[in-house]
Amino acid sequence: MSYATDTLRSHCTAQMRYASPLGSLLLARTARGLAGAWFEAQKHHPAALAAPVRDDDPLLRRAAAQLAAYFEGDAASFDLPLDLLGTPFQVGVWRELLAIERGRTCSYGDIARKLGSPTAGRAVGAAVGRNPVSVIVPCHRVLGSDGALTGYAGGLERKTALLRLEAAHGGRQRAAKAQMEIH
Repeated sequence: MSYATDTLRSHCTAQMRYASPLGSLLLARTARGLAGAWFEAQKHHPAALAAPVRDDDPLLRRAAAQLAAYFEGDAASFDLPLDLLGTPFQVGVWRELLAIERGRTCSYGDIARKLGSPTAGRAVGAAVGRNPVSVIVPCHRVLGSDGALTGYAGGLERKTALLRLEAAHGGRQRAAKAQMEIH
């Protein structure tokens, strides 16, 4: 377990499953916002959450609806309150992920440089791998320094599918920055 997983397990107020085209996602929230979106069998997936399954939870339903629109190619961004639980460094990395526009990619080194730590590429990679909100916090948009597809906690097949989806629907969309509140 990690600090973030322990914190999530103690603060989670509701959870639900969303059947995405790439497999089931567990959505979890705290009182402050969406705190998790994990694919089944994803690395760093939390153990069973004690929070009740609430298919009627307004925030979780809104997240599921926005994910459905994303997978249909009808949404360029998400508008959800997030409660990103992690270390200050991890949260800084996840904020940088939110700045990567749909249809664009960057490298771990690019993020390290933006954070003012140009030699922290491996640490950035570790933080990216522990991103608790898959798809919505777009860690799939991070590539190796040579442009190669590198690890993805949800599996490289999903990373490839997400990048293809965004490339296919990118021309129809106006670029839009994620308007998310992070606690």
